[in-house]
Amino acid sequence: MAKWKELTSLEEWQQILDDSTAKPAVVLKHSTTCPVSANALEEFDSYLAGSPSEDVDYYLVKVIESRPVSNQIAEDLGIQHASPQILYFKDKEPVWNTSHWSVTAKHMSAVLD
Repeated sequence: MAKWKELTSLEEWQQILDDSTAKPAVVLKHSTTCPVSANALEEFDSYLAGSPSEDVDYYLVKVIESRPVSNQIAEDLGIQHASPQILYFKDKEPVWNTSHWSVTAKHMSAVLD
C-alpha cells in the first residue's frame, strides 16, 4: 500500500518538483477545515489503499497550515489554487488536475493507473 507524505516546506516542494524529471508526483491540496476536502482526503486514501501506480510519488499539503508551499505549487505549475485539489505532474510540468467533488478514487485510477 502506498502512502502520502506531507509537504511542509518550500525546500521539500522544490526537491519534489526537481525529482519529477525522474519520477512523476501527485499532490493533494487539503484544507483541514473543509468537509469537501475531508471527502477528497478519504478518496485519496482509498485510492492509495488499493493498487496505486508505483511509478508515482504521493504527497499532501495542508493549505492553511502550509500556505507558502500551496502558493508556490500554484505558481510553479501555473494552475490556479483550489481546495481540495489534486495535481499530477512530471518533468516539472502539470499533466492533470481536478478539484472539489471530482477528486475521487475512481477518477485517480482512470488517470494514474
